[in-house]
Amino acid sequence: MRFAQVRTGRQFVLALDHGEDFLEGLTQFCADQDIRAGYIPTFVGGLRAARLVGSCEPLTDPEAPLWEEVHVETLEALGGGTLAWDPEKDCLAPHIHVAAGLKAKSAEGRVSHLLGATVQFICEIPIVEVVGDDDGPALTRRRSADLYDVPLLGFGKSS
Repeated sequence: MRFAQVRTGRQFVLALDHGEDFLEGLTQFCADQDIRAGYIPTFVGGLRAARLVGSCEPLTDPEAPLWEEVHVETLEALGGGTLAWDPEKDCLAPHIHVAAGLKAKSAEGRVSHLLGATVQFICEIPIVEVVGDDDGPALTRRRSADLYDVPLLGFGKSS
């Protein structure tokens, strides 16, 4: 277990509109507002199409992370995530998960890590900034070579 006590900063509500790219809109908003760390407690919205981590094939190693993706269309989505700074790439690294119902299939559900999406109608995203000390962001995301290269959440400049 790892943890850190954090201090919240500014709070926003972002509305992404019809046709906007979810991750591009989110990262551009964070760049414009100089948000380097934070969290999304929950978001709601419609998605025209989304790319989610998933596979239609049996998993060869259930312990390893899955890097494959599936494409789904016309979704109602509920999700949340963390916003951390990737010091190696010097950019924001959102980690977003969604639970989404496929409207054309009696709202049959999908739950997974969001790789990309296009908004249908609107997506409403509350964002809570997490403030670090003067030396850097409060939350970071670095890849762990001994854990399948998975990007893990870290705390502060030293993690």
